[in-house]
Amino acid sequence: MCGIVGYVGPQQAQDVVIEGLRRLEYRGYDSAGVALVVAAETGGSVVTAKKAGKLANLEKVLADDPLPASTTGIGHTRWATHGPPTDVNAHPHHGNAHRVALVHNGIIENFADLRARLEADDHVLVSETDSEVVAHLVELQVQSGESLTVAMQRVCQRLEGAFTLVAIDAEDPDRVVAARRNSPLVVGVGEGEYFLGSDVAAFISHTREAIELGQDQVITISRTGVDITDFHGHPAEGRRFHVDWDLSAAEKDGHDWFMRKEIFEQPRAVADSLLGRRTRDGLLQLDEMRLSDEEIRDVSKMIIIACGTSFFAGMVAKYAIEHWTRIPVEVELASEFRYRDPILDHSTLVVAISQSGETADTLQAIRHARTQRSKVLAICNTNGSTIPRESDAVIYTHAGPEIGVASTKGFLTQLIACYLLALYVAQVKGTRFDDEINEVMAQLEAMPDHIESVLGDCEQVYELAREHLDTRSVLFLGRHAGFPVALEGALKLKELAYLHAEGFAAGELKHGPIALIEEGLPVLCIVPPRGRDQLHEKMISGIQEVRARGARTICLAEAGDTRIEPYADVLIRLPKVPTLLQPLVAIVPLQLFACELASALGHDVDQPRNLAKSVTVE
Repeated sequence: MCGIVGYVGPQQAQDVVIEGLRRLEYRGYDSAGVALVVAAETGGSVVTAKKAGKLANLEKVLADDPLPASTTGIGHTRWATHGPPTDVNAHPHHGNAHRVALVHNGIIENFADLRARLEADDHVLVSETDSEVVAHLVELQVQSGESLTVAMQRVCQRLEGAFTLVAIDAEDPDRVVAARRNSPLVVGVGEGEYFLGSDVAAFISHTREAIELGQDQVITISRTGVDITDFHGHPAEGRRFHVDWDLSAAEKDGHDWFMRKEIFEQPRAVADSLLGRRTRDGLLQLDEMRLSDEEIRDVSKMIIIACGTSFFAGMVAKYAIEHWTRIPVEVELASEFRYRDPILDHSTLVVAISQSGETADTLQAIRHARTQRSKVLAICNTNGSTIPRESDAVIYTHAGPEIGVASTKGFLTQLIACYLLALYVAQVKGTRFDDEINEVMAQLEAMPDHIESVLGDCEQVYELAREHLDTRSVLFLGRHAGFPVALEGALKLKELAYLHAEGFAAGELKHGPIALIEEGLPVLCIVPPRGRDQLHEKMISGIQEVRARGARTICLAEAGDTRIEPYADVLIRLPKVPTLLQPLVAIVPLQLFACELASALGHDVDQPRNLAKSVTVE
């Protein structure tokens, strides 16, 4: 989710690039950098400045030590994936001879093999990133006599994963070359000048004419125009369009709120969170699994600690981990964990889930666990943050920055990380056969398309939300893995719409909550898929009970489920997926419902009252 800018034209490239990076800083703010091509009579050169931290740190470096004048340049704001946010890991990266500079958004899955081959040929790689490997490969091609365009084409044929790449060559000062696969890149078309950006916000103050690149395409921009090919050099075309958004909307990809944008980014976020999770032999691998197989096999209990939305992700994880590994799992609120004298020892694996990696309660909880000799595995979105640094192992969620205070794509990618952990432990312990693990992985890899299909029906949910502007209370019901979804759906409504909302396990209705049911009360019901442990029929019984007492039942049920139809006042269809994975699709309509209702009520969806993105005090 890094921000990328490229420029060729008559203006000073540094000014254009820095301005573009400022517009894109919401996409990444771990570090920033810029590279320019400086032409000279005896041959050109590439000059670079980069700095860890926010863009202001780079701007100070440039103010203190200005780069030479140039009209060709690239820039980058980083959201760290491979390697912590440091000056060395910041982009742009160079090849051995510093002839090529390159920036990268995405993940190169086969970078370890490529890096090993480069190092075997005496290449010196100074960073921990996958991106530097690509810079070396592109430079090798141009040194062999290929143009920068052909070099990019040939290198892209060797890469696996998702990426946007933008490069410059010291000996080709009037050209910037870029490529994309499963990662965004748009071109701005001006008068005698051309721009590249992760989105149109990078150049909207200069031009509103743009080209959207297709999959697996390479684009060359120069002062004379644009040339597009596929990875094999065959001519290709992009989609031209006119940008009619203002700058604020452009930063949000045309959406009114960052949160809504992030909801619609979830298919891409889930796909990114699954990248690079398998070896060439098909076995699962995790980011920084510093625990040995022997240590994993010794685990006899897991305790998941988290707060808020992350806690509900942990509740879903309990179902998956226990089912696939047969290890007992407890799920604890991090704020309560230390104060109940938990039973911990060397065979306990504590799993800490935190989007920011700085959550104070969770941090103190893992420190307590480590004093009791327990191993700690962190699930986190922020590379280099405190919780991953103090843990024995890490699974990064690769969701990219999440600007909206109420978590959306953070929740889904945490679920993916939890499923991956469960499958990895099952693989090590041998509690699931390889073909069973592969089947679940195939189901997970199909999830981006399923989530996309749910988002495609958003208008039904928006209309439903607008019908409830006068509602003061909403209940959510779920069973099994749908129960945490009900809790998360209720939390989103509390956070954004400031309404009374409660989530319940449907089987608990008769033990008290049914007293809340009154005429017209909206009850959102997450209906389990059919065919498992009578969950479906029992959920229908609960729905009948609340409907008989006057509730308005809004049911989320899988496609083809006809049994639910007589009992649903409103029916929202979900894709057919396994019970354990249904939270990945069931939560999306609830996010959309809360976002639209809050927006219609006139609330600040991105910054709800009294809330902060990261809670860094206990």
